[in-house]
Amino acid sequence: MPAIIRWSPTREMVRLSDAMDRMLDDAWMRPMSARAEREMRLPLDVYTTPSEIILTANVPGLKPDEVEITLEGDTLSIHGEFKAPMDNVDYIFQERPYGKFSRTLTINVPVDMNKVEAAFDSGVLTITLPKAEAARPKTIKVEVKK
Repeated sequence: MPAIIRWSPTREMVRLSDAMDRMLDDAWMRPMSARAEREMRLPLDVYTTPSEIILTANVPGLKPDEVEITLEGDTLSIHGEFKAPMDNVDYIFQERPYGKFSRTLTINVPVDMNKVEAAFDSGVLTITLPKAEAARPKTIKVEVKK
């Protein structure tokens, strides 16, 4: 006859806590070389104004020719690579990521492709996507009928 085990919410929380610990250990405690093999997802900040969509990304240490930006149709792609760290030293700890990165976004607003700009300033990449005239908000004046 199977034993009846009383349900304990505390025991379930401990199991969940152990699972989270294992997941975080796997994600953060793996050697950096194992993490560097796969392509990183470039973190972005994106905001909009009435006339533009602005994207910013931190890309410290890179030069403009080391970042590839393409806009094809409504798809914006950013690719590059952070250089590998020195390999002739013994790191005490190593937190800065390195390796290839990319990010692809679908822009849901028509963009004036001839006026798109990208600029570097102190390790920050800023991409400016001017909205097409048809996508810009228009103010409609309300008239009073007599």
